[in-house]
Amino acid sequence: MSLAGKTILMSGGSRGIGLAIALRAAADGANIAMLAKTDTPHPKLEGTVHSAADAIGAAGGQALPIVGDVRDDAQVTEAVLKTQGEFGGIDIVINNASVIDLSRSLDLSAKKYDLMQDVNVRGTFMLSRAAVPVLRESANPHILSLSPPLNLSPKWLGAHTGYTLAKYGMTMATLGIAAEFADDGIAANTLWPRTTIATAAVQNLLGGDRVMAASRTADIYADAAYSVITKPAREYSGQTLIVEDVLEADGVTDFSKYAAVAGTPDDRLFPDIFLD
Repeated sequence: MSLAGKTILMSGGSRGIGLAIALRAAADGANIAMLAKTDTPHPKLEGTVHSAADAIGAAGGQALPIVGDVRDDAQVTEAVLKTQGEFGGIDIVINNASVIDLSRSLDLSAKKYDLMQDVNVRGTFMLSRAAVPVLRESANPHILSLSPPLNLSPKWLGAHTGYTLAKYGMTMATLGIAAEFADDGIAANTLWPRTTIATAAVQNLLGGDRVMAASRTADIYADAAYSVITKPAREYSGQTLIVEDVLEADGVTDFSKYAAVAGTPDDRLFPDIFLD
């Protein structure tokens, strides 16, 4: 199944994994609306919603950059209506926007805790909910959240409780939506990688150059996301999926092309969090 003519509404996406997913869809000729805050260049982060839109157009897709905040209900509703008005519907929602802070509980500020809850959990729920009436009209509607499986090991529950709550909240919201709207044929799944992905978050928060060099590129996430959102929605829902498992099920056995540093063997890659 191709994404040609299909419409994606994504939270975030100015850079990193979200942009990689958008570019993979754009190669098919997909329409991609992006609800993102980055209107002007950030001093430490590359890309804006406008530069992302330019890249999507260059890759063969149609882009609709929407400057807005997934925490604002009115702006979320407006993004859904703008996307529907521009492209005639919505086929796929990707909950990509996320805030990360790995501080221990006593060091985590209340403001950052609230921000993670608002963007990660509430944003996922509100954007998905706002899009459901439009998704119902799609022939193959999907919701995909970039969040991990629910691993209740004390290792992960206690590692960074505030962040764990926020990411697991994304997953629980997605699984709940999958169950609630199963009769409407709306698929809702989550997707998470086995290894770290070479993004600004890894560079700035998880270990700098050392971990970046032991990561995979965002292309592996994009290829797995593409596989998920092109599957029959009624047959593929309510799952907490792992990037590499998705690709392996599609017959991919060699992941070497995804190494951020060419030639890095798989056993030298840095494992991502939440997976044992």
